[in-house]
Order: sequence, then C-alpha cells, then structure tokens
Amino acid sequence: MSHKSMISIVIFTLVSYTCIQSGNTARILAIETFAGKSHWNFMSSVLRAMTDNGHNVTVFTPFLDGNRENYTEIDMSNIFPMKLNMSIVRMRNLFNNWFTPISFMMKNDGRRSCEILHNNDQLNDFLENKLQTDFDAIVIEPGIVSGCLSYLGANSNLPVIYTTPIPINTYTERITYGDVSNPATVSPMLFNFAVPKTFIQRFTNTLIWLYSSIIVKFQEFLLQLFDSKPYDLGTINPPSLVFMNTHFISDKSRPTPSNVVNVGGIHLKPSKKIPKDILDFIEDSPHGVILFTFGSTTAMSSIPKYILTAFREALAELPQKVLLKYEGEMEDKPKNVMTRKWFPQRDILLHKNVKVFISHGGISGLYEAVDAGVPVLGFPLFGDQYRNIDNLVEAGMGISMEIYAVTKDTFLKNLLDLVNNEKYIKNAKITSAIFKDRPMSPEKSVAYWTEYVIRHKGAPHLKSQALNLTWYQYFLLDIIAVMLIFIFIFILIVLKFFKFIRTIYKKICSSFFKVKSD
Repeated sequence: MSHKSMISIVIFTLVSYTCIQSGNTARILAIETFAGKSHWNFMSSVLRAMTDNGHNVTVFTPFLDGNRENYTEIDMSNIFPMKLNMSIVRMRNLFNNWFTPISFMMKNDGRRSCEILHNNDQLNDFLENKLQTDFDAIVIEPGIVSGCLSYLGANSNLPVIYTTPIPINTYTERITYGDVSNPATVSPMLFNFAVPKTFIQRFTNTLIWLYSSIIVKFQEFLLQLFDSKPYDLGTINPPSLVFMNTHFISDKSRPTPSNVVNVGGIHLKPSKKIPKDILDFIEDSPHGVILFTFGSTTAMSSIPKYILTAFREALAELPQKVLLKYEGEMEDKPKNVMTRKWFPQRDILLHKNVKVFISHGGISGLYEAVDAGVPVLGFPLFGDQYRNIDNLVEAGMGISMEIYAVTKDTFLKNLLDLVNNEKYIKNAKITSAIFKDRPMSPEKSVAYWTEYVIRHKGAPHLKSQALNLTWYQYFLLDIIAVMLIFIFIFILIVLKFFKFIRTIYKKICSSFFKVKSD
C-alpha cells in the first residue's frame, strides 16, 4: 500500500470519527406527525436546541415557523387536519370515560397520521433516497396509541429519536421502552388521579391498564389483519432515544430506561415585552390579575351557556382584573375582564402582578405556571389533563374542579382561596424552585444526548433488556407456568403419598382387627 493511500485512510478515519463528536454538525431529519399546536411547541423546542448547538435540521411540519440558519421546513399544513379551537362539548363527550377514547385515537390519530405521511411523495423520496445518505439521525413524534409511525425510521440503521409531548405514553410503553409502568404506583394517561392511593384507585387503575393494554394490541391486530397497510410492521424498531415532556414535579417519579431523557419545560423561553394595551391592563390592577385560558386545542366559546354564565358572574365579583382567552365577542362581558383570541401566556405569567392561572391542564401551560410560581385553578377537560392538574394539587399549588359541575359560588370560592391563602403561593414558589434546580438545562440535555446516540451508532446499550423478551417472558408467564406445574406435581405427589399411607394404614388396621377377632 502506498504512502499516499495510508494518509488518505487515516484522514478519512479521523474525519468520520470527528464528524459525530460533540459540537460538530449532525444532519437531522425531523417529522411532526400530529397537527396539535402544543405537540409542535415541544418538538420545535427540541429541534431549536439542536440547531442552536450547530446541527442542521430539516423538518416536515404542519406548523411553519420560518426557515433560519441550519433549519429548513417542509410544509405539510395542507394535508393534516388541524387540532385547533375544537368544541369542548365534543371532546368531553368523546372522552367521557376511560375506555372509548382508545378506539378513537387508534383510528383517527394514529393510523390516520400513518396514512397521510405514507401518501406524501416528498417524504417518501426523503425516506427512500436521502435518509441513509444525507442524514445522521431521524426525529419523529410517536403515536399515542398506534405503533405504526415507527415505520418512518424502520428502513435505515440511523438512530431514531422520539419526542413525546405528553408526560406518559401508556399505550405504547411496551413497544417503545420494553418496560411498562406498574399500575400499583403509576396512573395511565387517562386516569383522573396523579397516583393511585386507595385500594379502589389501585384496583380501578389495574383494570384500566389491563383493558387498555389488551384492547390496543387486539385492535391493532384486527386492523393489520383486515385492513393491512404498507406501514404496518411485523417487528417494530424501538427508538435509540426518547425526549419526554415530563418532570418529577409535574409527574411523579417512576422507573424509566436509560434512553429516556426528561426535558419538561424545554419550550420555556426568556420573557418578551408584553403588548402595551395588555401591560397597561395588568399594571392598572391594584389587586392583581388572573389569567384564564383553555389553550389552543379547544375553544372557550364552545362551552355550554350555563357554565359560561357561572364563569362570567363569578369573575364580575372579583376585585382582580381578568385576562380571558375567548374567541369572538362575549355577551355581558364584566368590566374587569379583557378578552382576546390569543395572549402571550408565558410573558404574562412571569409578571409579578399575576395571582392565579386558570387552566385546562395542558402540560405546556402548567410548566409555564410552575416556572413562574403561580397557583393554578384547573378545569381538566380530557386526556392527560386530569393527572396533570392532580399533580399540582399534590404539590399544594393548585385546586382541581369539574367543569360540568361548576357553579358561580364554588368557582368564586376556589379562586379567592387561591388568591388569598398564602399556602398556595408559598407551595408554588417551592415547586418553582425545585423545577428550576437541574444539573443541566433541557436544551443542553437534548444537544448532549443527540450527539451521544449518533457517536455511539444508536447507543443500543441504553435500551432495556425487556425489548428482547416476548410479552409472556416479560410478564413471567412462562416462569409462573413452570412454577404452577411444579406445585401441581408436588401436590400430586403429596396426595399420592397420603393415599399410599392411608392404604397401608387400612391394611394394618384390617390385619389387626382380623387377628383380634380370631
């Protein structure tokens, strides 16, 4: 081999190695699979952490923020049904128990997203012709129920990174991590409590977990059997890394594999200047201000009239002023209320004059309240919002109310309690201090672990051994079956032994009585 060839090989090896070292540029392909604004807020924050660290990101998204250095968007807004300003009544009817939403999410969110993405020619071109050669990793938001979205990274050996915008993905834990949460200590996504405490709660929690686990697998099996699609995989490729929108303040600590990185609050940005009319309204309130919003997914104007009347009458009696996110014109709007279709929620919560945040329990808004140290009055509407709010109740900085049972008096009483009772303010400040006390910021965590899995070729050593087990092995059913067989054999031997002893005893007794009679 010539001297020049040796030098070329050495240079190539060094370049190949250093191109994935910390601080050097990686090429990331990202795909937002759900057209919910809060979901995109989380993924876009993760992607921004990557680009801020010098990495190049190309993203397919229905929400356009605009191209910038190291960041290119490909528009999918015309093919995704947007999850914005939906009817509160419709969503409550859909999520009126712990069971029916699973079928809806399986068909209308999971597999519909797979169908939309699979029919996108531009995305298919990237996956088939560019993914393996032009990129170093792929970032996707996995399905809440269906595992079909894992097909996006199945045909390459690149590291697959998931961004999970909700605190827990109960229905895909097994195929994502290998391990599943213990229903004795961890509430599933649709449970009404942060943690199961009583026997009834643990019993109910276990039933919900069993039902949802079985029904998800069964429905996916039926869909693949009778409505099989090209994106249905026989074997799902688990991710190398999962960035999860959670924190032990807003979601109780639970066992997770080493490839799960909690980055709750990554969307929080430094405060910006509040628009003048809103700022004047806030600062012209000697008793403080209350921020009232149900987020971007549902429309406040869609709530039943009797609930809106209770809200309006209670707000009118407050000494505080109220910023209310409301679509359209509100009839008989109280004088102390300002309505807007949109408020700079993060910036307002950081203002010292804000006393209470009234929220539906979306996790992004709750992180903003926790970070600002503002007590929360929660009206959970559906999904994970019940357990999100209950976690703040557990932290002593919030009160939870049922929106369909609300009255003017109970609403007013709870609001004034949050404003005037020092324990809520004190606990909110303590919770905020714990939330901010981290060894590494979420942005730095994203940059470090992304580079880590690229450097180590997907870092398979981080994945749980449980992924290598079948479902019956994981739940020890084969071990239990063998133990039961041994117990059965032991009992059988014991019974045979006692039967033998009984037979011998009867023969001895029979011989004894026969001799005696003779």
